[in-house]
Amino acid sequence: MDLRQLQLFVAVAEEGSFTRAAARVHLAQPGVSARIRQLERELGHVLLDRSGTGRPSAGRSGGTARAGRPVTPTQVGEAVLPYARAALEAAENVRHAADAFTGLLRGHVTVGLVSGATDARGRFDIASVLADFHNEHPHVEIALTEDTSDRMLRALRHGALDIAVAGLPDGDPPPGTDADIVVDEPVVVAVSPHDPLLSEPGPLPWAALRDRALISLPRGTGLRGVLEQACARAGFRPRVAFEAAAPPLLAQLAARGLGVAVVPAMPPEAASSLGLHTLRLDPEPRARIGLTWRTGGPASPAARALLAPLRAALTSPRADGGPDAMEEWTR
Repeated sequence: MDLRQLQLFVAVAEEGSFTRAAARVHLAQPGVSARIRQLERELGHVLLDRSGTGRPSAGRSGGTARAGRPVTPTQVGEAVLPYARAALEAAENVRHAADAFTGLLRGHVTVGLVSGATDARGRFDIASVLADFHNEHPHVEIALTEDTSDRMLRALRHGALDIAVAGLPDGDPPPGTDADIVVDEPVVVAVSPHDPLLSEPGPLPWAALRDRALISLPRGTGLRGVLEQACARAGFRPRVAFEAAAPPLLAQLAARGLGVAVVPAMPPEAASSLGLHTLRLDPEPRARIGLTWRTGGPASPAARALLAPLRAALTSPRADGGPDAMEEWTR
């Protein structure tokens, strides 16, 4: 067993494809397949299911992936994967330790961002942080990915991500991770001017949404998690009629009377400009986004070095308080 075999196994497991993994590591696909089959023979177990239909038994020899079908880790592969990543990180850290004596920082950092984080118009100035970091450490490669909060938090725990800006429906980071809360806002419902909910006095009980068509972000996002948990506590499952990854579309759908949008709070004038009215909820939920990392800090020196300026930039309050999430939609 050697590090190259482990690198190829991790690449295929993460890409779900021998073809994409081969492109990622700049190696011909037959070479990738051959090296992984060799690793499987040495371990005596199949690590990757090439069939796309399920996990084979542990003792069979690996074959060739069928075209167009995803390649997934077997049960043994799932157990081996975190150790393979740890071995690659340890080898990388050997170089980092030597480079530290010359003041040179190398490595690769993978950062996950909740959808729209880079477009938050002053809320998250991540581009400036990354540009400054790159100027200071030009030999560090940084990869950015956008995904749902659920998938990013899982990837963080499994070591596929070093740092993530993700929604936290529970308000706290999941076990095995730590977080700085960078957004903490109340959640409201937004409706068209003629919606019957506007006749309800005071904060709206969650039970009032039981039979209503709801408009929400997709499942796996932090705000959707807040909605589902609040409805579960009220004794019903939300009926989501429309979902969209782009928050402005939620407001547009609600303004057309297609349902009740569940959104971060906004000033009355911002709601009016969108053709909406907002109602508070009782109990009032909150939408929280956190800058998250594995407990104990990222594994690599490069990721640890990047985490420090990200924490400083994302957790420092703006002098003017910054725009709220919904107000940004109207700009």
